[in-house]
Amino acid sequence: MKAKLYLAVILPVAAAATSTMAEAAEVTWKPVKPVELVAINAPGSGSDNILRLMAKVFQEQKSMDVPVNVVNKPGGGGALAYTYVAQLADPHHLVLANKSMLTNNIVGRGPSFLDYTQVANLFAEYIAVTVKLDSPAKSGADLIERLKKDVSALSLGIATSIGNPNHQGLAVALHLAGVDIKKTRNVIFLSGGAATTAVMGGHVDVAPVSAALAASLARGNQVRVLAVAAPKRLGGALANVPTWREQGFDVVVSNSRTFQGAKNMTPAQLAYWERVFKRLTESAEWKKTLEDNLWISEYLPGAEARKQMERDDAQLRAFLKELALTK
Repeated sequence: MKAKLYLAVILPVAAAATSTMAEAAEVTWKPVKPVELVAINAPGSGSDNILRLMAKVFQEQKSMDVPVNVVNKPGGGGALAYTYVAQLADPHHLVLANKSMLTNNIVGRGPSFLDYTQVANLFAEYIAVTVKLDSPAKSGADLIERLKKDVSALSLGIATSIGNPNHQGLAVALHLAGVDIKKTRNVIFLSGGAATTAVMGGHVDVAPVSAALAASLARGNQVRVLAVAAPKRLGGALANVPTWREQGFDVVVSNSRTFQGAKNMTPAQLAYWERVFKRLTESAEWKKTLEDNLWISEYLPGAEARKQMERDDAQLRAFLKELALTK
């Protein structure tokens, strides 16, 4: 702190010049063609729903002078979407990533976040465990006991890759109970919506998904929610669902949502997008969206978002090794 104050005293002209340059950088770039917000999964679920909500707010705010389109690139646990944005190398294309970007890379199935520009972290969401309404599993603890007795007794629908936050929302509790995670029967889906549809149809027995998706299905009496991987009970349609902690398992798993741009993004381009997303997070429409979807506001600009991803990456590497999901 002293060093910073000292520089501010002896270099007032330089500081002012730097500030002026930064302000200039913010206005030297803006989109000149349609913007693409890229979803890592199929229409109707996960990042697709989030991006369509954002596009609606952008339109209402008149944030940009160009159209904002949502593009879906499902597959590879997000790898196809990340590769699409990297290959375009264009600041008009941003992908909404989650922690699966980190977990996929750790287990050798996707690109590194180091190959992208972190634009802004917006929010996080907790994971909930869903089953069919007539499932024999009546609680999270009951589900664990059934799998302890026979690890193949129930099939798990995982969106969109092994080791990602959805999977962790159940796998951590299983691990704490002594269940061998590598022996569970897993079926991989391209989205949480596809996984829960399979649950409702009786094709798989359990699907850990985002709390927002679980809540929307619970409101329609389409699934039973057994547990939430949150530090305390959530509200809305999940108000009566106990946490894993309440059921004897110290499990808290959240999935952050961070916009990634091409690695070659310039400071002026980054400054533009930071300003756009900051304004989004301050709007009444977005705050209402967070509340309605049980999301936790965690806005971080580019540099801070990168530091957060570095911390998450280190933690997840140790975490996945403990779960025996990586070497």
